[in-house]
Amino acid sequence: MDVRQLRFFVEIVRQSNFTKAAEQLHIAQPAVSMAIRKLEDELDLVLFNRQEKRISLTAEGEIFLAHAQRILADVKAAEAEMAELHGLEKGEVRVGIPPMLSAYFFPNIIRDFVGRFPNLHLAVSGEGAWRIQKMIGEGELDMGVIAGGTFPENLEVRRFLREEVVVAVPAGHPFAGRERVSFEEFAREPLVFYKEGYYLRELIFDVLRGPAVTPNIVFETNLFSLVRSLVQNGLGISTFLRMVITGDSGLKAVSFDPPLHLDLMIAWKKHGYLSRANRAFVDFLLEQTKGYTDSAPWNSAISS
Repeated sequence: MDVRQLRFFVEIVRQSNFTKAAEQLHIAQPAVSMAIRKLEDELDLVLFNRQEKRISLTAEGEIFLAHAQRILADVKAAEAEMAELHGLEKGEVRVGIPPMLSAYFFPNIIRDFVGRFPNLHLAVSGEGAWRIQKMIGEGELDMGVIAGGTFPENLEVRRFLREEVVVAVPAGHPFAGRERVSFEEFAREPLVFYKEGYYLRELIFDVLRGPAVTPNIVFETNLFSLVRSLVQNGLGISTFLRMVITGDSGLKAVSFDPPLHLDLMIAWKKHGYLSRANRAFVDFLLEQTKGYTDSAPWNSAISS
């Protein structure tokens, strides 16, 4: 068994297809198939169920996947740490940032970080908070921005921002002249809302389980820019972080009653190796956002 076989195995699982995995690895498909056959022979186990063009992991394959991912993560950490011991000045930061934040909060952070550390390569992946958690766990990202007061035990987190979640309505809407709107009133309005798995949707749905109100969703999308445009054009109302619609003359931000706040954290794998480049990004982010969290309580909750 060697690291190359493990990389092939994990990529096949990720792609659910030998041919697509070979394309991602830039290796001929027969070479990938041969490496996996050899791995199965060495283990004396069948790792994949092969049914025509569809493949899935066997029970043994599921168990082996966890070991393979852990070994590859350890190898990557060892390579990074050894490179640093040789005085490597360059490094890479792979961070996941939800689209709403990457558009309205992080541009200045990224610009200033690159200005301070011009030799570091920063790669940003725009994913939802739930997907970011999964990608960190699987080693596809070094770190990422996640939301909420609860998070997986396998993650180390540092809070950097607390932001209000507000109702977004067009300028002529009856709610536009109000300071606060109840969750029940919000839910009864036509809603342009985010799809299942998007954190703002899950947050609102959790709150609405109390009064047992079913939201009146008329349109769903994960494209927050489309949500914004549709609200401006009167299709319905929605929710955003306050920062997103501050200064927008076509939209009015109205607080929930009681107000709703969201905690945002930078997260990485607990007990994993965090390179100097990644540590620099965490330290820089916390330094730049220090004033946002000094006076805010540590929880994501409804507060009056």
